[in-house]
Amino acid sequence: MSIDFVLQADIRDDQGKGASRRLRRTGKVPAVVYGAGRPARAVALDQNAVKKALEQEAFYSSVIQIRVGERQQPAILKDVQRHPAKGYAMHLDFQRIVADEKIRMSVPVHLKGESEAPGIRTGGGLVSHLMNEVEISCLPGNLPEYLELDISGLEVDDSLHLSEIPLPEGVEIIQLQYGEDHDQPVVAIVRPRVEKAEDDAQTAPEADAESDDDA
Repeated sequence: MSIDFVLQADIRDDQGKGASRRLRRTGKVPAVVYGAGRPARAVALDQNAVKKALEQEAFYSSVIQIRVGERQQPAILKDVQRHPAKGYAMHLDFQRIVADEKIRMSVPVHLKGESEAPGIRTGGGLVSHLMNEVEISCLPGNLPEYLELDISGLEVDDSLHLSEIPLPEGVEIIQLQYGEDHDQPVVAIVRPRVEKAEDDAQTAPEADAESDDDA
C-alpha cells in the first residue's frame, strides 16, 4: 500500500474567485473534498504544506488524510489547478474514499534493469518510455505507490506491454478490461536516430545503382 500523507485543513464558507484570491494572499490554497455519497466540503490548506507534498511523486498516488480539527477523512488527489505562468497550486480536488469501495487512480510506472538490458549495454539502444503512468482499479488498502517493470532482458526493438506489468494483489489495469486490442506497449528499446539515419544513407546509393542498371 502507498504511504499516507496528512494535510491539516480549515473549513471555508466564503467561496468564489474573489474569496479564493483573498485566501491565497494569506498563504492558503483553496480545495474541495467530495464523494462517498456526502456533500462536497470546501476547505483551505496551508500553501507551504501543499507545495512540499506536490513535490513528492508518491503524493499523486497515495491515500491522503485530510484533517479538520480532530477528525480525519481519507481521500485521494483527483485534480490540481496550477497558475499558468508560475506553476504554483491554485486549487486542489480530493475524492473521499471508503475502505470497501474500489477506486480508480493513475500510478507511475518505474523501470528497473536498464543497465543490464543487452539492447542498451551492448546493442547501443535507447529506452523509449511510451507510458509514464497507468490507470488502475483497486481497493484503497491495495493502492500501490507505483508499478515496476523489469526491462533487463530487452534487446533492441523489443518492447513490453501493459499485460506484462507485475500487479500487486487486488490491482487491475483499467485498459486491459477492454480487451487485447488495448494491451498497449509501455516501454521499448529503440535504435538511436543517428544510427538509423546512417543506415538509410547507406541504403540510398544501392537503390540508385539498381535504378541506373534498369535504365
